[in-house]
Amino acid sequence: MANNILPIGLFFILSLLNFSPNFSKAQKVPAIYVFGDSLVDVGNNNHLKLSLAKANFPHNGIDFSTKKATGRFSNGKNAADFVADKLGLPSSPPYLSLTSKNNASFLTGVSFASGGAGIFNGTDEIYRQSIPLTKQVSFYLLVHEKLVQQLGASRAQEHLSKSLFAIVIGSNDLFGYFDSSKLRNNTTPHQYVEKMLVSLKEQLKKLHSYGARKILATGVGAIGCCPSERKKSKTEECSQEANYWSVKYNEGLKAMLGQLKSELKDINYSYFDTYSVFLNLIQNPSHGFTEVKSACCGLGKLRADVPCLPIATYCKNRRDHIFWDLYHPTEATASILVDDIFDGPSQYTFPINLKQLIAL
Repeated sequence: MANNILPIGLFFILSLLNFSPNFSKAQKVPAIYVFGDSLVDVGNNNHLKLSLAKANFPHNGIDFSTKKATGRFSNGKNAADFVADKLGLPSSPPYLSLTSKNNASFLTGVSFASGGAGIFNGTDEIYRQSIPLTKQVSFYLLVHEKLVQQLGASRAQEHLSKSLFAIVIGSNDLFGYFDSSKLRNNTTPHQYVEKMLVSLKEQLKKLHSYGARKILATGVGAIGCCPSERKKSKTEECSQEANYWSVKYNEGLKAMLGQLKSELKDINYSYFDTYSVFLNLIQNPSHGFTEVKSACCGLGKLRADVPCLPIATYCKNRRDHIFWDLYHPTEATASILVDDIFDGPSQYTFPINLKQLIAL
């Protein structure tokens, strides 16, 4: 008889843990609403007929569970997928895949992210068609309307106040500036970065007006170290100018989020210093990385002269490459970044990490 007490007692304790309302991450965060660019696009651009920024063809997706391209600019999962995994939720589906469905549910979240998107509307012109942040937010307002119809105003607000709003954007605006002689002639980098921050703050305030209370905002990475920028240098070094202004933008973003919190007392946020984590991986390779300069998939110098198209070649071991193509990280890199987003130290996450944010 005594031999059965321990297993039964242990089972009872485990049952309490598993069904405790404070144990399940999924219960704490009912949904993830994703806004951003190709770093978190899960297939919205598949539905844009004119867009040049697409990844719904080989060799993208070669390591995805289906072994097929999904529209993610990656060999497998991207950061949005890994965040969803951490929270025990399915990956937020692309918004444009749901617009034709009358019974579409947005209760576990939706992704508005679009390859080529920027804070400014003009960035979409480079790729003919993408969904800039202003348009992504306007799509969210339509989702908000449907949630209110479905749940009622008070329940919709309660649902959204517990949900996560992830913002991953800004790189394309900076790339666009450094690639445009017109912008550089008319606007200083400092002025341009300031305008980015003013525009982003305006959109964050709008999201707050429609229910957003928990925001994950990531800084831009060390974009000067992308293969697309390194290939411009005879020595294959990182672009110091692009990196410098990435840092300046990130400093401004961190300050702006603090200002936003002081203005909107009921908002909470986690800022992630993508730049520092990414640069550390490049300068001090770990986690099995051995190739920090070249893309895995592409053609030409650093496999960055031609993007990851079906005609391109790709590396055999994607886990030892930081970059999948000339702009985007591999699945392995994205996984490491999200580990730090979720439970990283205060040197990378401010004022709290994502795990602490969802516990509020």
